[in-house]
Amino acid sequence: MGHRFDTKSVHVTMKRNGGIPAKVTPIHQTSAFTFENLADIEHFFEGERNYLYTRVGNPNTDELGQAVADLEEAPSGLATSSGLSAIMVGVLAAVKPGEHVLASNDLYGGTYELLANELTSFGIEVSFVSFEDDMEPYIQDNTVLLYTESLTNPLLRVEDLTKVVATAKKHNIKTMVDNTFATPYIVRPYTKGVNLVVHSATKYIGGHSDITAGVLVGDEDLIAAANTKCVNLGSNLSPFEAWLTVRGLKTLAVRMERHVQNAKQVAEALTNHPAVDKVYYPEFISEKGNGAIVSIDITENANIEQFLESLDWIKIVATLAGVETSVSYPLATSHRSLPPESQKELGITKGLIRISVGIEEAEDIIQTLKQALDIARK
Repeated sequence: MGHRFDTKSVHVTMKRNGGIPAKVTPIHQTSAFTFENLADIEHFFEGERNYLYTRVGNPNTDELGQAVADLEEAPSGLATSSGLSAIMVGVLAAVKPGEHVLASNDLYGGTYELLANELTSFGIEVSFVSFEDDMEPYIQDNTVLLYTESLTNPLLRVEDLTKVVATAKKHNIKTMVDNTFATPYIVRPYTKGVNLVVHSATKYIGGHSDITAGVLVGDEDLIAAANTKCVNLGSNLSPFEAWLTVRGLKTLAVRMERHVQNAKQVAEALTNHPAVDKVYYPEFISEKGNGAIVSIDITENANIEQFLESLDWIKIVATLAGVETSVSYPLATSHRSLPPESQKELGITKGLIRISVGIEEAEDIIQTLKQALDIARK
């Protein structure tokens, strides 16, 4: 489809109608698909029929995976039960037991847990290093994958994807990037040479805090291998959640435009607040903007609990990216499992707050945050 991103995001879905000219793809809420006879079953295994059993594939999950792949300008995509399951099957598709993953040390805490404590039980070796520095000295003979995030969680470091891809190609290894925070609205890592791109579709792809889903897109051979892992490990997404996620995807562009506009204003408004030591908000990511997350470090002279209790209509959650503004406390939620020395090294402090800026009126968001900060420093 040759249209610009905003148009493409509305029309990118496959619109399967099963012979019925519905405007929206129906929900194929079924655990299994029927066959006429034994020969018909063989048609599935010979590739002449698409569906057997929903764990193996379903029109709604296929629609979601391919839609996100199209927006990322990747050839193939796969929908899974969560962002972490998408990461898991992606890594397992690219890495075998005895091989090594070199990962950025400032990842989302759940990804750190998966890589450090779960995938190592599969016989996969994992090292965490700063991708801001020269990563080449840490590449081993058995390194096959570089893993990072396009926009890191929660301190919003913008990854130099050109550098990552160049390093990987020099050593003939694969790359995998979590693009959840940036979304394809802002950054499309596959177009920069990344092999696999992953999303927690729970966040901006779905957009309304009512689903849990993941999407993995990228090279066709890797997605095929990841799909096999997804089927065998039972990491499939339900048809209804896939349908809801596709519905959310259609408004991605208009939501992100407002999210990004609001986040920029929030970052600017809090920069000189006396209760804030530092504002984390990236610059110059793309012409579409710099993301919808703002993180702040609240001064030691302010009471963090008082701040959280004074947020009025702004919700405290352990996630992000709904249309409503929310805040999270990484030290107690997303990054609590990191060793204390890692928390300190990365800047996950007692005063760090991650703000997921919603689509409300920007002045209302700013007023409520400032009011809570004022109360916290009294």
